[in-house]
Amino acid sequence: MLIPVILSGGAGTRLWPVSRKTYPKPFMQMGDGQSLLHKTLARAQSVADGPEVITVTSRDHYFITRDEYRGRIDDADARFLLEPLGRNTAPALAMAALDIARRHGPEAQMLVLPADHLIRDLDSYGAAVRSARALAAEGYLVTFGIQPDRPETGFGYIRAGNALGHGHSIEAFVEKPDLATAE
Repeated sequence: MLIPVILSGGAGTRLWPVSRKTYPKPFMQMGDGQSLLHKTLARAQSVADGPEVITVTSRDHYFITRDEYRGRIDDADARFLLEPLGRNTAPALAMAALDIARRHGPEAQMLVLPADHLIRDLDSYGAAVRSARALAAEGYLVTFGIQPDRPETGFGYIRAGNALGHGHSIEAFVEKPDLATAE
């Protein structure tokens, strides 16, 4: 069973002043009138095995997130896990993984979706998720990456290893490199 987990707890400081602590990037409206969070929820629902979607967020953003979901997902299917303190990605993922394992068993798969990503090619996204599910069923921990179009010091880099199904093993992960390394 695939359970989507939306991570929507960041402060949105990189886009300040457009996004703010009280109104971070996931809630910003795109040109089509939909927020990044709305688009993320739709992507989650498009690949989930059932109606449940878990969202990890802060107490400060719970109500605005719930309002964003209204009319897009039944209240009973929207499960919220509230971070007592924002401590970045790893504790949020651990909380979601423990919740999923407790309620669905250790064979359930967790698909992590940051709420502030814009993905335009939904067909490729769906194909990537299907490939990832197959690898995860074989016991692999799977992550997604894109080919950078310019050097970027604000994001981590995945150095691909040997081919593995429709993906690759990971040779290395470089966390937010300096410009010379990114180039």
